[in-house]
Amino acid sequence: MAFVYILECGDGTLYTGWTTDIAARVAAHNKGVASHCTRSRLPVRLAYWEEAASRSEALRREAAIKKMTRADKLKLIENSTRLPD
Repeated sequence: MAFVYILECGDGTLYTGWTTDIAARVAAHNKGVASHCTRSRLPVRLAYWEEAASRSEALRREAAIKKMTRADKLKLIENSTRLPD
């Protein structure tokens, strides 16, 4: 199982990624070892996640979300029925 996620960084920016273990990935981001992008924007919090059937599906969805405007990403987060874990 793969997941696509959006993090809200400490400075308010949004970061999109994919993983097979959300909890471990968010913890790695907060330790500053998961991404150069989030390292200087700590702490991060999980704002949104969705399941993907495969790694390739997760990568495609991640790319699609990254192309969205900030406003569209915020709508995606707001309209989600899932609470972050």
